[in-house]
Amino acid sequence: MKKVLIVTYYWAPAGGPGVQRWLKFVKYLRDFGIEPIIYTPKNPTYPMVDAHIADDLPQDLTLLRTKIWEPYGLASFFSKEKTKKISAGIIPTKKFSWVDKCLLWVRGNLFIPDARVLWVRPSVKYLSDYVTTQGIDTIITTAPPHSIHLIGLHLKEKYPTLRWIADFRDPWTNIGYHSQLRLTERSAQKHLALERKVLQSADTIIVTSPSTQREFTAKTSKPIVLITNGYDDDTFGEEVPLSPYFMLSHVGSLLSERNPETLWQVLGAMAAESPAFRQDLRICLAGKVSEEVFVTIEKYGLSSSLEYKGYLSHTDALALQRSSQLLLLLEINHPKTEGIIPGKLFEYMAAQRPILALGYSQWDVREIIAQTHTGITLLVTDAPAIKQALTHYYTLYKANQLHTQPTSLGAYHRKALTQKLSEVILERGKG
Repeated sequence: MKKVLIVTYYWAPAGGPGVQRWLKFVKYLRDFGIEPIIYTPKNPTYPMVDAHIADDLPQDLTLLRTKIWEPYGLASFFSKEKTKKISAGIIPTKKFSWVDKCLLWVRGNLFIPDARVLWVRPSVKYLSDYVTTQGIDTIITTAPPHSIHLIGLHLKEKYPTLRWIADFRDPWTNIGYHSQLRLTERSAQKHLALERKVLQSADTIIVTSPSTQREFTAKTSKPIVLITNGYDDDTFGEEVPLSPYFMLSHVGSLLSERNPETLWQVLGAMAAESPAFRQDLRICLAGKVSEEVFVTIEKYGLSSSLEYKGYLSHTDALALQRSSQLLLLLEINHPKTEGIIPGKLFEYMAAQRPILALGYSQWDVREIIAQTHTGITLLVTDAPAIKQALTHYYTLYKANQLHTQPTSLGAYHRKALTQKLSEVILERGKG
């Protein structure tokens, strides 16, 4: 077995999509001759936890943990709830209080690239001893938080022969919320400089979307490999009956800027026009949801149709997907979201329920959904097209014919994706 050190902030028992990618890679890496060694914080601040998220992992994994100090504890002195939301990426777009502004300014300008940066130096010290004594010749850093890549950068500078693979689950300076951090010009330039240094120093870069691959190709000559997220066998689980209602479900965080007001407006109008549609309609939201979303749903008279589940375990979220009539994939209408392919997309596809994806016109999601015949992708502000799609799906629902016939899903199975990763890990002499 080839030993590989994986440096990640998110690990079990963290809940949410950020942890799924590497939990699943680690689940299968041994099948391809690779022994994963995990390095992660001992006392992290996770916005959500899932006690069963690692149930299918090998029990004898080597797991290294060291303490981390994060500033969110001090910030919560001013507002515990606001701090928790900002640490989870929920940034309000309306009613900015002075506390919001202060927390965002501190987050963006005093902790670069992010609030986990204070873990970098002690991690480099600890891992320097480990890689030399254990004969580790390959490390992988996965981000966000992007400070994790600084650990790889400093280890690479210290040991030039160490092979470093940088995995970007999301972009860095081009990520949607980056422009909301109230950065000074100096801070913005520092982010760009750090991003450039990471991209030019890593031996190989892994990205999750074609758009990010194109973006980074313009910034570095290093090899850039596309490995999307995917679905696993647990996606199928036990058989779950379909909801008897026309249930539209969204699983995952629904942030303020991602609030699909046009969708709520269209649904509200359809419910007002047809008592039967209103009686059949259910809107199910699972995960962290911005207060602005609830306000907008109420604004369009849909509160009686809303079912809010809160945070669900991964197992329960998968069951909800399979029981829904229609699955919602929602994104901001902005060029910076072009390369954001949510991990839940692949679980949605495997659930074999139609997907209504609403986002940016050039969203990378469009091609994947079209190729797999798993739904439709529309501009999130295109009210006529959204109404036409909903009317079509509702008609099929009433005729008991609402289903999908996915094709080419196998390429997105977690084991197939791990095989692709293993080929990157075992490749030598490039980059």
